[in-house]
Amino acid sequence: MNRYLPVARQHFLAALASTSVVVKTISAVVVLLYLLSWAVDTSYALGVTPGYLFPPNFWVWTLVTHGLVEQHVWGVAANVGTVMACGRLLEPLWGALELLIFFAVVNVTAGLLAGLSYLLTYVATFHLDFLFAVHIYGVAGFLGGVLVALKQTMGDSTVLRVPQVRLKAAPALVLLFLALLRLSGLLDSCAPLAAYSYGALSGWVYLRFYQRHSRGRGDMSDHFAFASFFPEAVQPAVGLLAGLVHAALVKIKVCRKMVKRYDVGAPSSITISLPGTDPQDAERRRQLALKALNERLKRVEDQSAWPSMDDEEDDDDDEVRTDTQPLLSDGRDTLSSTPRTSGGPTGASLSSPSSASHSGGTASSGGVQHPESSIITFEDASCRS
Repeated sequence: MNRYLPVARQHFLAALASTSVVVKTISAVVVLLYLLSWAVDTSYALGVTPGYLFPPNFWVWTLVTHGLVEQHVWGVAANVGTVMACGRLLEPLWGALELLIFFAVVNVTAGLLAGLSYLLTYVATFHLDFLFAVHIYGVAGFLGGVLVALKQTMGDSTVLRVPQVRLKAAPALVLLFLALLRLSGLLDSCAPLAAYSYGALSGWVYLRFYQRHSRGRGDMSDHFAFASFFPEAVQPAVGLLAGLVHAALVKIKVCRKMVKRYDVGAPSSITISLPGTDPQDAERRRQLALKALNERLKRVEDQSAWPSMDDEEDDDDDEVRTDTQPLLSDGRDTLSSTPRTSGGPTGASLSSPSSASHSGGTASSGGVQHPESSIITFEDASCRS
């Protein structure tokens, strides 16, 4: 186990070095406050305490600092890992400034809503522990917002293969996991569960209605609707309830109506553009589909071994050269003959390159030179009287 620590540390430092100043600053502040927690109680001074957040105390700075406070090493690792995941996955799409705005909006809203929930619980029960014994801090709120943002940008990505879990189901699964931890007693407070829930809700509201894009505000696509965070069996009921809430918020001018623009003058058919459907998202999805298609084609080509066409062409050329070369020379070629040996019934003359060169190496009629031949010819000997 110890031999893998230097490698993990090297990869962590390399990933941290490739991020922006915003990610580095947030990570450094988280580590610094964790070291400071050994000397002072940072969860009390910098975390959200419902009794001190509202009048007459107004500890409003805790709405900004509570997401940076950690009391355990695993909390520091989760906090820094979440921020670095934003730097690697969301910052290239949004930019460093938009990432900082998203971090501030989610943390402030999650802390405010969680503190307000505990205040209302105190009003219902008159139990002072809900005001002064609860401290809301940690990465839970920002984690909820980040998972919602990842669902929006890359919801079809696979997180687990067995069983198959896609990233769009991660917000609901983490919420269920935290609820089970609270019911089993492993979490001593409902503060992380409340912070995560309000962080996911605030992140969805900001991305759905208020985030600026090149074509407007928010993301009104169907795959990012509020009902899409729930199982398919209850999506119709949740969608109806969400529609009623949205209509009420539109009347009090908290949200705006979904606006559709019809481009009648387009060269093709009528096009509908929704605010928030950035063409960069469509291009990113096309690139992912093209990458998957190329990987499939690559696997198919590796499995099938195709013969080389160059070798076949070389063999065909050799056959053509062998077939076109004449086996015998033209019958008009004159071969130099040697003197016949007297006394024999027959005589044989051997034509060789040397003898052909002595005889002049020329062909009969026409003076056209032909290639030399080494064919043995036999002639009938003349009879003597």
